[in-house]
Amino acid sequence: MGLQKRVLVTGAGGFIGHHLAKYLVAKGCHVRGVDIDPPRYEATAAQEFELLDLRKFDNCLVATRGVSEVYALAADMGGIGYIETNKGVITRNNTLINLHTIEAARINGIERLLYTSSACIYPGYRQSETDITPLKEEDAYPADAEDGYGWEKLYMERVCRHYTEDFGLDTRVVRFHNIFGPLGTFDGGREKSPAAICRKIALAHDGEAIEVWGDGHQTRSYCYVGDCVEGIYRLMRSEHRSPINLGQDRVISINELVDMVAALAGKRIGKRHDLSKPQGVRGRNSDNTLLREVLKWEPQVSLEQGLAVTYGWIEERLRASGRLSVRAAA
Repeated sequence: MGLQKRVLVTGAGGFIGHHLAKYLVAKGCHVRGVDIDPPRYEATAAQEFELLDLRKFDNCLVATRGVSEVYALAADMGGIGYIETNKGVITRNNTLINLHTIEAARINGIERLLYTSSACIYPGYRQSETDITPLKEEDAYPADAEDGYGWEKLYMERVCRHYTEDFGLDTRVVRFHNIFGPLGTFDGGREKSPAAICRKIALAHDGEAIEVWGDGHQTRSYCYVGDCVEGIYRLMRSEHRSPINLGQDRVISINELVDMVAALAGKRIGKRHDLSKPQGVRGRNSDNTLLREVLKWEPQVSLEQGLAVTYGWIEERLRASGRLSVRAAA
């Protein structure tokens, strides 16, 4: 029997990091999870879990000790409402977290580091229409990233490249496209659109309308978290070093997403469009050509399958908290 690979997952108290820690433990890794808070909805699967603020460099040195690989998922983030109104805070926090983590990884002799970037790095001028051309990795330049959050992500992609070139730290960069699923935030202002819509529909009575941000014609693609963590693992085991998309390539409008969740809930749901609320780019979809070529794989879980699991979990959480009325649940 070989020695267990010892790995670090930063952001292991968050949505994707929590799922990833569980996945890596199942793969036979010894996982150290690190976050400023523990997982909210269930205990971590990580063999070690340390509460550390990674904005502080000394804590990053502690976090990266004695491991061979780092999965860097720690970030200050949320849905479009949060990232549109907290640009300075997000840029400051994420710059500190990411620069300190990669420098600590270099000092501690980490063999390989995976950085989690975002589709928010893609230029606004390529996302101005609902009928969007799927975004290829090379479309990132000439740069016009999403203000605040997107620019910091794009900058860190370059940092990863330079740390590989100058210091020999082997890096991987993955660009997430709208990851969703159970065990994620679904209220409080940081939730993404699938979770927000699931919550609103679960709380709505049959025949009622829910608030939809924007006109609902804006388009996105959505990737289930189980596929996300498998893609991360496959990328980490590959020899591909340049940024790569990870998401589904099926585009859908927000209005269609509402109708899909309503059908899963068995409810007739109307829409009240609020054009004053943040709605992000008009259209965004992932081109998965490189993903299929490099990993010989692509996400497998359909949007309907993923939403069914996600809606069921959110509905159950609302019921357990007493927020779901008998009438709404009927």
